[in-house]
Amino acid sequence: QVKLVESGGGLVQPGGSLRLSCVASGFTLAYYHIAWFRQAPGKERQLVAGIASGTGSSNYQHSASGRFAASRDNAKATMYLQMSDLKPEDTALYICMADLGERGFYWGQGTQVTVSS
Repeated sequence: QVKLVESGGGLVQPGGSLRLSCVASGFTLAYYHIAWFRQAPGKERQLVAGIASGTGSSNYQHSASGRFAASRDNAKATMYLQMSDLKPEDTALYICMADLGERGFYWGQGTQVTVSS
């Protein structure tokens, strides 16, 4: 059974940092593309960062570039999103996703990040 479980969210002041984690089970993380999305209340879900399988190269949504860093530890079956210089507009539910090809897309339940003073 494929499962993705996020953690690490919380309340942080503007300018602060957080590291999100997403533990994967039911499949071999190393073989698949993975990504972080976020969804704020009343807004559409948007891609924050994607990490390719194989090379592990990453790409970022414009507002996240330079502040966020996505990574993966295939041995631990875990993906991370290191976020720094957080802004109130980063407030959202952060969700990890795995693209399992023919098996489809799988999503976690999300972890809430709130940036507020």
